[in-house]
Amino acid sequence: MNPGSTPAGRPDVLVVGGGIGGLSAALALGRQGLRVRVLERAKEFGEVGAGLQIAPNCTRILAEYGLLEEARALGVVPQNMVMRDALDSRELTRLDLRDLERRYGFPYMVIHRSDLHGIFLRACARAGVELLTDHTVSGYDNTAEGALIRLADGSAQEAPLVIAADGLHSVARRRLVGDAVVSSGYVAYRAAVPIEQVRDNGIAEKDVTVYIGPRCHFVQYALRGGDMFNQVAVFESPKARAGRADWGTPDELDAAFEATCDTVRKGIPLMWRDRWWQMLDRDPVATWVHGRIALLGDAAHPPLQYMAQGAIMAIEDGWVLARHYARQAGAACAESGPDWQAALTAYEAVRTEHCRRVQTTARAWGELWHLDGERRLRRNAIMRARDTYDYSFTDWVYGPTALTPAEEPPMFTPIPL
Repeated sequence: MNPGSTPAGRPDVLVVGGGIGGLSAALALGRQGLRVRVLERAKEFGEVGAGLQIAPNCTRILAEYGLLEEARALGVVPQNMVMRDALDSRELTRLDLRDLERRYGFPYMVIHRSDLHGIFLRACARAGVELLTDHTVSGYDNTAEGALIRLADGSAQEAPLVIAADGLHSVARRRLVGDAVVSSGYVAYRAAVPIEQVRDNGIAEKDVTVYIGPRCHFVQYALRGGDMFNQVAVFESPKARAGRADWGTPDELDAAFEATCDTVRKGIPLMWRDRWWQMLDRDPVATWVHGRIALLGDAAHPPLQYMAQGAIMAIEDGWVLARHYARQAGAACAESGPDWQAALTAYEAVRTEHCRRVQTTARAWGELWHLDGERRLRRNAIMRARDTYDYSFTDWVYGPTALTPAEEPPMFTPIPL
């Protein structure tokens, strides 16, 4: 938070990236007594976007950190998650989120992205994490005693561990893995507006509602204690399919939702039109740890948004890494110190497979949401037949975060169309 200051002394951990993933990892490791320094490229800490959904596998960690009540005060605990057909608005299936909380022990919440980011930023400050802005990292190298980052101003910093939490377009990912982002051809528009603006639009203020339609979907839920209303409009871009560079533009937004139901159509004019988010991910990779440089969050496993697990996976990453560090620190003798390599190996062993499952399921879920024709009708019939209290599709992801591959629960059994 002091962009002009010069860091004094070598930290135990350098975290590159001051988003939710970087800050939550810094907090998790700082809580273990480590000296942690976060380097953020921007001139101030902040998050761009609107709403986030945080499922019980995340609120469980917030509770452990002592942050759940602060999040609850800033967010909303909805009653249901309801999926509807975007063309005729008929209900397809739902989750009773109050019963879901009873099953998993922690609530399903929605919160503004900037509010969750602020919670972690304040918690890091209280924990003594060193928070530096206006630091652009341009390179990474391993050293004999840890790892080194090179900054755009020509300086360098070292630590026993470097965590690259620098997002989808990660410098570390480009250097260490070298793969390319994958475009889904879909684009997201967002808006968060005062609740009074939408009360006459047929909305459900106490639910998370997802309207799924041919090549498009629309998400709605309240934020900030019910005072704001969040909307996300996602659609496949014909311009993207045609290979054009200027894809996802507002004219495509309007065309994509012309045939949808009244509630969705009434929401489209409220979407922010000066910015939109192309929906990109990367193919899963099995190696996140390169010497003493570890990828985390979207740098390691950027997903498509359909599972609403992107920020959650990043928070889980930091929690898992900190728990494995604590195990090694507890077993280490005073002379040798903790075995960082063992902690990193354990982190990678469990997180890569879990996040691969989420990434691939998110891609498949997106395909399922956007079906048309006869396949849409078959999907709707299968969804309507589901019991509200069937948790076979959520137990693998909403339960306690696994610390070892053996703790990772089995996945759901897909139902063929």
